[in-house]
Amino acid sequence: MKKRKITVVTGTRAEYGLLHLLMKGVQDDPGLELQIVATGMHLSPEFGLTYKEIEKDGFHIDYKIEILSSDNTPTGICKSMGLSYINLPKAYSALDPDFVVLLGDRFETFCAASVACVMGIPIAHIHGGETTTGSIDEAFRHSITKFSYLHFSSTEIYRNRIIQLGEHPDRVFNVGALGVENIHNLKLLDRMELENKIKFSLGNQCILVNYHPVTTEQNTSGKQFENLLRAIEIIPDLKIIFTGANADAGGKGVNQMIDAFVAQNPNRSIAFISMGQINYLSALRNVNAVVGNSSSGIIEAPNFKVPVVNIGDRQKGRIQAKNVINCLPITRSIRKAVKKTLSSEFRQDMQSIINPYEKKNTIQNIIKIFQSFEFPHILQKEFYDLEIINE
Repeated sequence: MKKRKITVVTGTRAEYGLLHLLMKGVQDDPGLELQIVATGMHLSPEFGLTYKEIEKDGFHIDYKIEILSSDNTPTGICKSMGLSYINLPKAYSALDPDFVVLLGDRFETFCAASVACVMGIPIAHIHGGETTTGSIDEAFRHSITKFSYLHFSSTEIYRNRIIQLGEHPDRVFNVGALGVENIHNLKLLDRMELENKIKFSLGNQCILVNYHPVTTEQNTSGKQFENLLRAIEIIPDLKIIFTGANADAGGKGVNQMIDAFVAQNPNRSIAFISMGQINYLSALRNVNAVVGNSSSGIIEAPNFKVPVVNIGDRQKGRIQAKNVINCLPITRSIRKAVKKTLSSEFRQDMQSIINPYEKKNTIQNIIKIFQSFEFPHILQKEFYDLEIINE
């Protein structure tokens, strides 16, 4: 029996962390053949050459496509997209996939989807239907939905939104979030193990800071991150773990500010370009709060009952559990929110929260669909019209 060739395209450390166990499931399935295309931040020294983590995990990377330049302005991002369009067709032609698996909403993912669409390759998209109005990824995500044939949403609300975009319900599956399932399947580090691994003491109170540029706003990232630093640096005895910003416009400036802060505060802070999935989730598990605007605070943090300060509009529109405090990207508002998350009263309220992104057997259910779904010989989609009720 011919194996189904499944090509996973990954461009960031965070995206790979979510896909890792799904890729392992595909690799171990006798009826499926895993193919991997690594691009974007994975191949950049500035972001830690994280393709090495993929190989260290026992995966073979079939194609490495370098696209990032030192220019992370909007013009530079467009140049990176151009390099994607030049090189991805070569990889797809050589690999001849039965379908391409994509996760999320970044520009690398958009390029991978549009090339596959032009080449007539079916796309299975994970985490569609979500909304983040503070990021240009919002437009990329919904565009990828229209390019894609199979859809794996993380909640029923997001499934309905994909259908609202005209996708047929028979091809849209609510499977829950991969990141949440990974928490249940990975052996995470306890506090002492984590401190020994990263060579940093968490102290009495420690926060995890992960902030990324708000790409729908012009030149606000530097000021907003400066406000964040001012808000947390005056909180006595607070330890801080920073993770680096993505390769978005303005991300390099944020990372430079992180490095400067750590250089000035070496005893209370530490920074990582890439922590790796085990270390990152272990930190998420053991810190007192998460501060920033990353989706991990919205999707994974509820499982650890960890309070989250969500700054500004980058994650605006996502479904949130009760562990999230939203605040303005100004110093006073951030400081007030951080102090609230560090209070024992707020942490006690965390014990009863339910993660809206959790669903059983996420990976198993996706793989079953990979195994059995029959794609048409000619890849055509019709727009699925919702019933309109006339008043």
